[in-house]
Amino acid sequence: MTIKTKGFVFDLDGVLVDTAKYHYLAWKKFAEEFNYDFTEEENEEFKGVSRKRCLEILLNKVGVEANQDQIDQWLIQKNEDYLSYISEMNPSEVLPGVKDFLDSLKSKGIPMAVGSASKNAVPILEKVELLSYFTDIIDGNKVSKAKPDPEVFVLAAKALHVKAEDTIVFEDAIAGIQAANAAGMLSIGVGDQNVLCEADYNIENFNDITNEFLTELIG
Repeated sequence: MTIKTKGFVFDLDGVLVDTAKYHYLAWKKFAEEFNYDFTEEENEEFKGVSRKRCLEILLNKVGVEANQDQIDQWLIQKNEDYLSYISEMNPSEVLPGVKDFLDSLKSKGIPMAVGSASKNAVPILEKVELLSYFTDIIDGNKVSKAKPDPEVFVLAAKALHVKAEDTIVFEDAIAGIQAANAAGMLSIGVGDQNVLCEADYNIENFNDITNEFLTELIG
């Protein structure tokens, strides 16, 4: 009997670690330059969205038009602010149940990858000591199309040498769920089930994954 290999792909922000708060602080700092009070609720719109698109949304909110040179400089500045915040990250910031789940997959020889819009995925994973779990990191440096386009997950499945239908994706953003679904992969929403209602399954965090559920996923 041939056993099909399953591949697991994880978004980074809000799935493995909570870096959304650092993105929020960096965007809030930027917005304050225009006397705009950027809220945490507004930051929810930025989940799974590229840095450039986030800037476009925020400039629209503050009512500012900019040329390409200004946009490029602001993108650099935002990233520098963000990097200053994440430079102090450590393993305590890994989200609940993540490490135990990764250990379980690793013990079973299941290939894993990260599929994220972040361009800082590798240094973040190094800081929190998770990098060694993953066969490949498909991040914002390797893709040209943002979620909900499925490119990031298609590339991750190829890196893991698994078919789309044998790929399981964990996401905390609706755009990511839509990207996984568009790729023909099994999607698992991490977080608010009402927001992530298009996912095949939903969990609050990785502590919700029982041995029975993992066995079902692996097949």
